[in-house]
Amino acid sequence: MVDAQTLSDLYAAPGILRVVNVWDAASARVVAELPGTRAIATAGHGIAASHGYPDGERIPLDLLLAAVERIATATDLPVTADLDGGFGDAGETVRRAIGAGVSGANIEDQLRPLDESVAVMRAAVEAGEREGVSFVLNARTDALVRAGDRPREESLADAIERGRAYLDAGATCVFVPGVLDAEDTHTLVEGIGERRVSVIGLPGALSAAEYEALGIARISYGPMPQNVALTALKRLGASLLADGVIPADTEKLNNF
Repeated sequence: MVDAQTLSDLYAAPGILRVVNVWDAASARVVAELPGTRAIATAGHGIAASHGYPDGERIPLDLLLAAVERIATATDLPVTADLDGGFGDAGETVRRAIGAGVSGANIEDQLRPLDESVAVMRAAVEAGEREGVSFVLNARTDALVRAGDRPREESLADAIERGRAYLDAGATCVFVPGVLDAEDTHTLVEGIGERRVSVIGLPGALSAAEYEALGIARISYGPMPQNVALTALKRLGASLLADGVIPADTEKLNNF
């Protein structure tokens, strides 16, 4: 496993950490070889989908961790894994993920009561400490994506309260998924801390450079890279079934 301190240093560096999420060893190797890639992030949704499971801890943990281990083995870069909500025992799940070669992880609060959520995040951090690893927890709050009919300002305030509590519990960064405009982003950074907030790049979101200027620490892309890849496959398949040909500029990328 790559020294987890390497991943921690990337979060603390002045520039935003850009991670293109992967779902298997082949996608990990392709992304790892791109100039500018400094870390690899797994996509929990993508791994589950590639094994025929819906998102949301429906994939067996053993199967998820086996996929994560193959990804970690395929690269020399630090790997941070999407571990959903911790699969019922965040500490044990993190311990096993460290054994699979990861340096950090996302764990969701799933909008549990705050005290329960803090306990989950603390268990993840303490698992890393017991393993002697500077484990990097990107603690995710679903305060925005599960907001329902709540006013936006209430959801942002909830995200800030939760984010501060997770940092106090030992998290390195706070992941607040959702389409964030500049005003929302400023509010979160002001409330949680400069370079302590992580975002997701979705259609309609700001660019990585814009988020960087607002003080964001990390941007990831969740299931979107896999969606783009599958869209390309769908279009190619339609072309080939209509008597098309493989494009001449196609690269051989699955070079295992």
